[in-house]
Amino acid sequence: MKGKNQKISLSCPMPKLDFEIITLGHGSGGLLTNRLLDSGVFNLFKNKYLDKRSDGAVLNLSNESAFTTDSFVISPLFFPNSNIGELAVNGTVNDLAMCGAIPQYLSLSFIIEEGLTMTEFWKILVAIKFASEKAGVQIVTGDTKVVEKGKGDKIFINTSGIGKLHPLAKLDILNIKVGDKIIVNDNIASHGIAIMSIREGLEFETTIQSDTKNLNDIVSTLLDTFGNDIHLLRDPTRGGVATVLNEIARDSNYGIEINQKNIPIDDQVDAACELLGLDPLYVANEGVFIAIISAEIAEAFVEQIKQIKHCKNTAIIGEIVEHHPKQVVLSSAIGGKRIINMLVGEQLPRIC
Repeated sequence: MKGKNQKISLSCPMPKLDFEIITLGHGSGGLLTNRLLDSGVFNLFKNKYLDKRSDGAVLNLSNESAFTTDSFVISPLFFPNSNIGELAVNGTVNDLAMCGAIPQYLSLSFIIEEGLTMTEFWKILVAIKFASEKAGVQIVTGDTKVVEKGKGDKIFINTSGIGKLHPLAKLDILNIKVGDKIIVNDNIASHGIAIMSIREGLEFETTIQSDTKNLNDIVSTLLDTFGNDIHLLRDPTRGGVATVLNEIARDSNYGIEINQKNIPIDDQVDAACELLGLDPLYVANEGVFIAIISAEIAEAFVEQIKQIKHCKNTAIIGEIVEHHPKQVVLSSAIGGKRIINMLVGEQLPRIC
């Protein structure tokens, strides 16, 4: 895993190419495919596994491991602070971290629509390199396909990940108990609103940026310190905080109570949600996790996270309760309570 102060090189000039646009031929598996991959993919992600250029990777896995896979179809591909490439790495790394695993290896597959420019593709590749180095993972295998124009949306990315379980990770819905505190590590809803802010017809002037980032270093440090007192971790991506809390309430058969005034949210994001008629509890996040932890460690847990960059707004937003099982109840900032249901349908399309 990369050290916190280790610098990552972003000096990745685009190689000189004799083609500017990706065509169907680049997905044929023949000469053009090899030219596409040789134009930078293999050099950019160079390691002993990828150098073999095999259809898979032979890995030496020790101890219990976690495995996950995810696909990314976000529109637009480029958005404030990031792009689909970084998102693809962070999303899979974070899914492993939520299992209590230390991410080690990723696969990387592209489905490219013919007509994508090499300039766009290179920017995505560089973002993947940056994100994977920052997270301390290696890309060990992958695949590239090209589809006809009109049968994709520029590029779709699939990443699968493997990581070894942290020795102190005992994360399980069955470990949750009444009185456990619910922690959010950062402002919510920033990613979804960053995407909405630049979509056609919905653009408005803000400095809102996507919150996408890898969470594995944070989670590993917390497990080192608090171990078994961390009962469950989840990242509220699609469906947001409300959907994840509903899933936890349903699967644990406990009730959940949260306090609106304690939920961290950027003022600009809050204002944008109000303008667009969106509930921030249902808006997607890409650098936020929810932790269910023992009440005894809650204050120390929050204080430790607050020392980490980007986590200054960590807060205790609620707790596990015995009454109203399988329901999430919000105490509003103006008084009164209301039930927070699971999201039905899609509040924000194509956000990851």
